[in-house]
Amino acid sequence: MDAKDGMNVTRICPDSKLEPCVPEPCVPERSSPGRPGGGAEAGLPGGSPALPARAAALAHRALIDELETWPKPGLVSPVDAGSHDDMDADSLRRSAAALRPHFADLARAGAAGAGMAELRAIGLRAEAAMLAATGGVNAHRGAIFSLGLICAGEGASGGTDASAEARAEAVGRRWGAVIARAPVSPASHGGRAARRYGVGGAAAEAAAGFPTVRAVGLPALRSGRALAPADPEAARVQCLFALMAVLDDTNLLHRGGPEGLRAARAAAAAFLDAGGVGAPDWRGRAEALHRAFVAARLSPGGSADLLAATLLLDALAGTRVRSPGATPGAVDPTGPAWKAGAVQDTSPTNGIPCARTPAS
Repeated sequence: MDAKDGMNVTRICPDSKLEPCVPEPCVPERSSPGRPGGGAEAGLPGGSPALPARAAALAHRALIDELETWPKPGLVSPVDAGSHDDMDADSLRRSAAALRPHFADLARAGAAGAGMAELRAIGLRAEAAMLAATGGVNAHRGAIFSLGLICAGEGASGGTDASAEARAEAVGRRWGAVIARAPVSPASHGGRAARRYGVGGAAAEAAAGFPTVRAVGLPALRSGRALAPADPEAARVQCLFALMAVLDDTNLLHRGGPEGLRAARAAAAAFLDAGGVGAPDWRGRAEALHRAFVAARLSPGGSADLLAATLLLDALAGTRVRSPGATPGAVDPTGPAWKAGAVQDTSPTNGIPCARTPAS
């Protein structure tokens, strides 16, 4: 599976030298008696005929919910194309629709006990479908990697009743070692940024069982729901900003270098410090940051990918309340997980420098 330019977790995996580009998921799923194609629908133990379709539907929904979240600094939304010249909301919708059947294939392959070579082969087919749907634009390569592994893990578990955190950890237990051994791609923007700046990547995140999603994404999503119970979009914004504040996002590194990454993380942390989506003026503040990111040509694509992964894991687990053992309201939406190094910025452009590259 091939990870998008965008996600790095050197805070959590400091020794990792992986880039965010690992060969993509895929090969036809293993056949089994009773039905061509095999997988859960072929009657494998622990499988359900509905499981692949459900996993694929929720993965598709996660991509659409990420797309439709607004305000979202520098990223594509139905409002505008953000810092991107080569894609818009319609192209991302086409891409998400093209990927849906491949997410189901990955869930079936997971149920059939497929190895990483088979998952990569399915992912390569998914990438080809994405490129065909978008006219050659990489709209969701990172989602094919992260969400694809989560779907495969769902199939492998047979849809076992487990928390979102447990589902994330299971990906690392099943495939972490082989992901960590996969060769680094020098072709992608994210791969080159990871190599140049010595950060980890989407591969390191998945290999470790999505630690950033578990430690930051899911708690922030839940705290966002507590801050704005009647506004699901606000909860997604809270989650995105929390991820932006801690992630070594290689998309930001590619576009703005270390200065762009530092400024983006500080701006996100300042938004959270001011109350996040619990502040009365949060939408105006987030829109101002969006304009600043667009002016600087910055786009936190890795954080967007992890937002989608967070939403998928949450939906698969049916997690609409606090995590196990927590008490209502216990999660601090501006807590220490993403406050490290935060600085207040009062400049008109929120301290976002101009990007170093004009990449899309």
